[in-house]
Formats: sequence, structure tokens, C-alpha cells
Amino acid sequence: MKVFDYVIVGSGAAGSVLAYRLGEAGKSVCVLEAGPKDTYPFIRMPAGFVKTLFNPRVTWQLQHEGSPGTKGRPVHVAQGRTLGGSSSVNGMIYNRGQAADFDGWAQLGNPGWSYREVLPLFRRTERAINLGTDEYRGRNGRLPVTVCHWPNAVAEAFIAGAKQLGVPENDDYNGAVQAGTGYYQTVIYRNERWSAARTFLHPARKNFSVDVRVNARVVRVILEGKRAVGVVYRGPDDKLTEVRANTVILSAGAAHTPKVLQLSGIGPTAVLKGVGIDVKHELPGVGENFRDHLSSRMVGRAKPGVDSINGRVTGWCLGREFMYWALGRPSALALSVVQAYAFWKSDPSLELPDFGVSFTPGSHKKGELGRLDDFPGFTLGIKQMRPESQGYVRIRSADDRDPPILQPNFLTSEFDQRVAVEGLKWTRAVLHSAAMEQHLETEIFPGPSVKTDDEWLDFARQYGTSGFHLMGTAKMGPDSDPLAVVDPRLKVRGLEGLYVVDASIMPTMPSANTYASVLMIAEKASDMLLSRS
Repeated sequence: MKVFDYVIVGSGAAGSVLAYRLGEAGKSVCVLEAGPKDTYPFIRMPAGFVKTLFNPRVTWQLQHEGSPGTKGRPVHVAQGRTLGGSSSVNGMIYNRGQAADFDGWAQLGNPGWSYREVLPLFRRTERAINLGTDEYRGRNGRLPVTVCHWPNAVAEAFIAGAKQLGVPENDDYNGAVQAGTGYYQTVIYRNERWSAARTFLHPARKNFSVDVRVNARVVRVILEGKRAVGVVYRGPDDKLTEVRANTVILSAGAAHTPKVLQLSGIGPTAVLKGVGIDVKHELPGVGENFRDHLSSRMVGRAKPGVDSINGRVTGWCLGREFMYWALGRPSALALSVVQAYAFWKSDPSLELPDFGVSFTPGSHKKGELGRLDDFPGFTLGIKQMRPESQGYVRIRSADDRDPPILQPNFLTSEFDQRVAVEGLKWTRAVLHSAAMEQHLETEIFPGPSVKTDDEWLDFARQYGTSGFHLMGTAKMGPDSDPLAVVDPRLKVRGLEGLYVVDASIMPTMPSANTYASVLMIAEKASDMLLSRS
């Protein structure tokens, strides 16, 4: 049996970058992806996210368990299950977060992870086109990063409304400061999505002979004593196959990386014994520290004649937009999930923003992604950027076919509750600002009946949705942290030849969606694995 230098479990953002960097260095690499090839036609079309996010062909259709924070309501969660992972199905937003996020990681006992030290890695990945300064932005990376180029009067009004509420305009939230309002940066280039697979994995397979296997769901890590020597995966015929490697890297994401560890007998003793799995290596933190962004959305109905996505993607108008998209012209089908943003503060005394509001000139039914209303309108989504509430991920049984139990315990922290309420109140204020009122006919959802703080909190609990930003379940930390799963070099504690490289290792949530940070984590991991740092 061939022994690879590296076997990578998962072909998402981290797995794709690792495959490219390790292959580029002349290493033999095998990548195992649980899903199919990324040939589904809606992957390359940016607006196709409404098709991909709910399609079990290319996504894991999971759910967060109900909790008091959601009034007992389970919350739908989608994660990518195709080459490129979630980068092939996500909203295509590129947001690093704040410098303080990474300085915070370093302050928790993780040397090498401060913002100053990771900034060059962010810059290495990207090719920022017509935005930012060279001090903060990369120009020669493989991943194109652009700004929304679909002029829209309502998006302009949202930005103007935020400015009327005291938020400064900011043309690069990935630069010196995040606070401000403007247009989102995306990984859309020439009207198409640029996933991690398109950017890194396919070139790695073509140029460096990286072995990529699809429909290969990893069941467990093979341990010989305290050393990982390979993995076992289940193929499309349900047959179990081994892949041997000198180093095993888990990049399956914050839901499935802890699942693989626990199925391998690595994790909390009580969890493993509870489902009948022998404990091979006790690590209490596997699956703990789990967090996700809770997003609440407001919907406004537009006045007659207002240009909205709703009117552009029905009937003959949809055919016109498709033609524009195919010709490379500005098109509603070339848009990311949101267009404009405001990052701001729930308390004026704060130094840094703690909530973000996203704006799209299209109205979604009760704020749910993927189901547009029959009337023109717009949607504003708000999330607390650094949630303190945390939960866990645990295997449901010893059967690898069973989905993991996901429990983020949304809104258990009083701090999270306060930021959610203040963020929603601010969002209503911008919706009804003078700039927006010229386009707004009426607030549809939640409507004027929601007024008090208790009513706002109840609204968030009843209608909040997952941001699909799962993280923290194999967190990085020093020896003094009893729940740290990996050390600052991302090696699993107490084991040899086993690493975790994905959003699982984040000790705290970055002030952003997790995609850009995961790309950076993979860049840093490749340097450490190749002993360049």
C-alpha cells in the first residue's frame, strides 16, 4: 500500500489550500472528500447559492438542536459536501475580522497567531482587485477578491442611512479598521464564484499530481499506539478502504472533524463510552467550545417602482438576467448573498464594533434565505460578531452514518442577548432612516408590534437562523488549557502525526464569517508543516 506524505480529510477551504501548498513543495498528498465533484451547474453562478445551500447532493443538511435560546426550535444548518466544501456553496463574502480577534488568540497562549503575524498569510492568499492598500491587501495571490459591482439605489440608500446614524463610510473593512459601512468584498470574479477548489485544489491536482478522491467519507483515524498512520473511509459502494500516510490532517469542518475524532476513540471519556466506543486517547475538549453566529433578519416592502432583486428573477426578467450573466454584464445572478454592510457598536462607549448588519435589495420570506417574497423589497440581517454562548458537538452513536449532535446554545449569555437586542433596534433605525424611507413602503417583518427589549429578544429566539459559521470544536490552546485539543502548531495533543486545520481550531469567533480566516489558518499550517515557521 502506498504511504502518502499527507492525507487530508476534507476538500474545503483549508483542505484545498493545504493540498496546493504541500503539493507545490513536492510532497505526496491524498485528499478525501465525502461529497461528489463540484460539477453541479449552480456552483459557479453566484446566485446559485439558493439552490446549493438546500441541496443534499452538495451539502450536509444538518440542524442545531433546539434550546431555550431558540424556544426549543431546531435550526437548519448547511455545510458544503463537494469539492471546495462550503466555499462552493456559501455566500461568497470575504471578511477577515478585526485585528483584535487574532491578537486575542495570541493572548490566550497561542504564540505566532497575532494579527501582525497572520496578516502576511491573509495577503498571500488573495489577489485584491481595485481595493485597499498594499499594506493590508495582497495583489499576487490566487484568490480574486472584488467589490460588488451592481449599482442599486436601495443599497446606496442603506449606506446613506447608516451614515445618517453616525457610521462612517469605509471602503476597506479588511484594512486598517473594520468599523463603517459600504459594499461587501466577495470572491466573485467575472460574474463567477471562485471557490477554494477552483482556486487551489484543481490546480494542485493538475500541476502537482495531488490524489483527490470524492465520495470518500472518512470513518476514523488509524492509530498505532499514540501515532496516526492513516484513515479509513467509506466509498460510494459502502466499502471500507484504508489510506496510509505519515501525517493525517483533519480539515472536515467544525461539525465533522470532532465527529471523526470521537469515532476514532479520541475525545471526552463520558461521550465515547456513552455510545460504546473504546477510549484510545482522552481529550476532554473534543467537540466543546462550539459556537455559531445567530442571524436575525428584518424585511421591508419597497415602494412601487423600486428596483429589487425580486422583480429581476421572475418571468422574462430572469431570462434577461441570465443573458447578462452569461455575457459578463452586471446581473442579479452574479450577486453574493448580501451586498452592503454596516459594522457598528451596541454601546457608543465601545472601542470596536460588536455587531454587523448585512443588506440585500431583495426581500426573503420571514427573512429566510432562498425563498424570495412575491413583492419587491429588501432584507437586513443582524448578527453579534463575537458570541460568548457556546455548546458542543457530539457523535449520536458509534455508527458513522449518523449525523452529529450540534448544540450551540444560542443566546445563553446575557451579553449575547443584550447585543442582539441593541443590534435589532439599530437595524430598525436604519431601515426607517430618512435615506431609506424614500424607498420603504412598510416594515413587513417583524412589523411595528415588536417594540420592547423583551419583544426583540423573543423575536431573535423565535426567528434567528444559523450563520453557518461553525467553529471552535477542537480549539487551539496552551498546555494549561484543559479543553485545548491542538497546540499552537495545530498538532493534536498527546498524539503524533495528527493535525487539525480548519475552523475547529479557533479558540474564539472572529468578527466575521469564517471563510477568510480558515484560508489564513491553512496558509499558516502549511508553513508550520513544512517548517517554514
